[in-house]
Amino acid sequence: MAFHSGRHFLQIPGPTNVPDRVLRAIDHPTIDHRGPEFGELGREVLEGLKPLFGTTQPVIIYPGSGTGAWEAALVNTLSPGDRVLMFETGQFAALWRRLAERLGLEVDYVEGDWRHGVDAALLEARLAEDRGHNIKAVCAVHNETSTGVTSDIGALRKAMDAADHPALLLVDSISSLGSTEYCHDEWGVDVTVAGSQKGMMLPPGLSFNAISQKALAASESARLPRSYWRWEDMLDANKDGYFPTTPATNLLYGLREALRMMQEEGLANVYARHARHAEATRRATQAWGLEVLCRNPAEHSNSVTAVLMPEGRSADALRKLILERFDMSLGAGLGKLTDKIFRIGHLGHFNDLMLAGTLAGVEMGLRLADVPHQRDGVRAALEYLAETSGEG
Repeated sequence: MAFHSGRHFLQIPGPTNVPDRVLRAIDHPTIDHRGPEFGELGREVLEGLKPLFGTTQPVIIYPGSGTGAWEAALVNTLSPGDRVLMFETGQFAALWRRLAERLGLEVDYVEGDWRHGVDAALLEARLAEDRGHNIKAVCAVHNETSTGVTSDIGALRKAMDAADHPALLLVDSISSLGSTEYCHDEWGVDVTVAGSQKGMMLPPGLSFNAISQKALAASESARLPRSYWRWEDMLDANKDGYFPTTPATNLLYGLREALRMMQEEGLANVYARHARHAEATRRATQAWGLEVLCRNPAEHSNSVTAVLMPEGRSADALRKLILERFDMSLGAGLGKLTDKIFRIGHLGHFNDLMLAGTLAGVEMGLRLADVPHQRDGVRAALEYLAETSGEG
């Protein structure tokens, strides 16, 4: 590839740009993970995570990816042959299904069009039909990274309560946590799954489970094999800020700094900033005459916008051109959407000028690739950002 001066624009929806403050925090000598200094670090980050998840319950930190946290959520609460209800909202919902099946769970999979979130009314109907309460868990992706669609988790809990069904509610918040307000306790979520590399502004390498008392009770009788992912060992060691296995010490330094940055900004301001940038991106997309993949405005993502290419046009060719000409990475279409969409990540450590540069790169790319579009996208976004300056 040609030499590029300046900074690379990493505008995929994760991993995201890591702030200098977090990089400098990670760049510290590793300490004894059994010593008193580490215990203080552990206690601070374990407690500091709770407001981000919207919980007073325990949050567990694993060295691992979000996929590992998916597995931890399942193996700690379920037994071989248990039925789980899952909804096809995109590529990551499909991958969670595959993982569940590999663990020996029986998956009832509700197919979807990848343009809508989980239908709460359909969930209620499916659970009402399950009079024997054979479904042990409902699994949903809060923000589907592959599609830019956000499901209403609070509505799902209301549907479960309306059906008077005792199933656990397991939620993937990997690409929403830190970008969109999340309410683990208020929404009655039993296990929330998350990862470090998106709204939390960290490199990949940490994953999380926030767990309810109901989930903890379920873990006592769950019979899926678990060792590394076993909650009980983690919780016992976490009481004093320690971990039963070797922790990712330097990433925990970064996590502490990232949490401090969000506290300084104020979580309400963090969420307002993400909502504002997402709206500006959608306005640019509409002004280009292109289509946002998510069809329901109430389900638009604050983390990522997926943009449909005109019929017969290659999204991958456009992404390749933009990378080569402007040193900017955009998200690829995944699974069913391969080469049909490109995804603009607007989450994490991000501001107005970074968004303006991102959208300018897309608009120049559309022009150079001769993709049919109107040339007013950047202008529409800038007008909205100027009008709402100071609001997020």
